[in-house]
Amino acid sequence: MNNYIVSCLAGIGAAIAIGVLSHLEASLIDIAFIMAPFGATTVLVFGLPDSPLAQPKNVILGHLVTASIGVAFTQFIGVTPVTLAIATGLGVSLMLLTKTTHPPAGANPILIMLTAQSWAFLITPVLTGAVLIVLVGKVFKIGRAKFTAMYS
Repeated sequence: MNNYIVSCLAGIGAAIAIGVLSHLEASLIDIAFIMAPFGATTVLVFGLPDSPLAQPKNVILGHLVTASIGVAFTQFIGVTPVTLAIATGLGVSLMLLTKTTHPPAGANPILIMLTAQSWAFLITPVLTGAVLIVLVGKVFKIGRAKFTAMYS
């Protein structure tokens, strides 16, 4: 399958995933389903679906690990330029140590600390959003394989 079709399918998949999250957020009062790092997550999940960095374990746990660090720093340590740096570095190290590396998740401690999020943020948008992106990605990967087989 040529690069043009693959690129268009990746963009469509990313649009659907973010669209589902945005629709859920707009439909439900006071429940967040979307955060900026998910835009970068869709690049990996839909553009490079076979990459180790785009696998469900990496997407979901990478976001949860780094988001937990951000919330913990916000709740127990505080937010300063130094703690922002330490939390981000700790997130990178823990993702690498746990083999859950997902580069977009590296932004989570910064986002969470600068917006003073609580533990509930780990459920929505972090866990719910990451799982939904993975699910839409799996459906798209199956469809892409069928499309490739049909038109190759």
